[in-house]
Amino acid sequence: MQNRTYIKDLDKKVGEEVILAGWVDVRRDQGKMVFFDFRDMSGKIQCVTLPASEAITLAKEIRPEWVLKITGKVNARPEKNVNKEMQNGTIELEVLTIEVLAQAAPLPFDMSLEGYNLDLVTELENRALAIRHPKNQAIFKIQETVIDAFREFMKQNKFFEFQAPSIVPATAEGGAEVFQINYFDKKAFLSQSPQLYKQIVMTAFERCFSVNKVFRAEPSTTTRHLTEVVSLDAEMAFIDSWKDVRDMAEGTIKYILAQIKERNAEHLKILKVELPEMIDYTPTMSLTEAHQKIFEVYGRDNRGDKDLSSQDEVEICEIVKKETGSDFVFVYGYPTRQKPFYVFPNEENPEFNEGVDLVCRGRELLSGGRRINKYDQLMDHVKIWNMDPNKIKMFLDAFKYGAPPEGGFAFGAERITMQFLNLANVREACMFPRDMNRIDESL
Repeated sequence: MQNRTYIKDLDKKVGEEVILAGWVDVRRDQGKMVFFDFRDMSGKIQCVTLPASEAITLAKEIRPEWVLKITGKVNARPEKNVNKEMQNGTIELEVLTIEVLAQAAPLPFDMSLEGYNLDLVTELENRALAIRHPKNQAIFKIQETVIDAFREFMKQNKFFEFQAPSIVPATAEGGAEVFQINYFDKKAFLSQSPQLYKQIVMTAFERCFSVNKVFRAEPSTTTRHLTEVVSLDAEMAFIDSWKDVRDMAEGTIKYILAQIKERNAEHLKILKVELPEMIDYTPTMSLTEAHQKIFEVYGRDNRGDKDLSSQDEVEICEIVKKETGSDFVFVYGYPTRQKPFYVFPNEENPEFNEGVDLVCRGRELLSGGRRINKYDQLMDHVKIWNMDPNKIKMFLDAFKYGAPPEGGFAFGAERITMQFLNLANVREACMFPRDMNRIDESL
């Protein structure tokens, strides 16, 4: 649209005539004048239509979510109406003309910031409209920063970006929780993870990362599971130990948190949330140590368990928060057979591996660790895990022809958004969630 001004730039145009395009938020009549809040992708402005304006008749007809093109004059607000706490709180737009670009049907619920109070099911059933609400827009603006900041930090640290395939001949992590698809006259799978491909790419580029859709056929309807998620993955060569992976993961999360604070202050304010606290050095402990702490503090004896249960994750975070002030804790040293075949077993105690998870606010946020880089050792694990080497031949070839000590990590964009914003359900952090009972609409 020619000569259009974005709302965020109006404070530079006081006294000037401008053209705006956007949506009506709320309309209200005051005497013979009509006021309405008007928004575009850059912000919001209060509009006033005076009784003598040629637009007054049409202004009385407009309703929420109507799409308009407006010509108006930017004026300073009367002193008594100034609100310096809000965007454009010192100015308003005097409406001169209105062109209706599209009308909207009556809304099924209140879309105002104060009146919006939907349960999640109703919100998802009305997703096309609900994503316009400021709270939902704030969530996804923050998620955009998560993904952008991940990319930025990776590139700052010499990681090469690639795109992994979504259709694969074999699963990266084993197990039955995978979507099988018909691939012409053959069978294939939707990728659970770009893991095998990022390890292949690592052998060519040393450091690599990807932002990929991945698919998990988990028969679960819990608040933390989706069948389609955005996975942020990184892999790095020439490491000395799993601690190098931990340190890179920690640096990544710190950078993401810093960028959210810098870029999304207004969105955090809308959501009324505080980001989790990450201290200078994130507490790190073995699985055995974590279970021992839980036993000592809460009296629950899970010592010897092969993983952290959901309750364990909550309790170890509570303990660490109280002891250190950190909302994050790294837990390492899981039983080797509980993890995928490529995870490196501890050389002194091979029953435990050199994998590490980052737990935040009571939930696993990130998973990673050192990988096996020696071909013969990989082949031994392929046999032990009862895998078909022919189905992962390309992956094995990358290590057959020489691969350095390496490791990496991955986390989901939806899960990290959920944890950072203290959302009750991961579906709130997914614009179009897929689960056992939903593909756009309820199944």
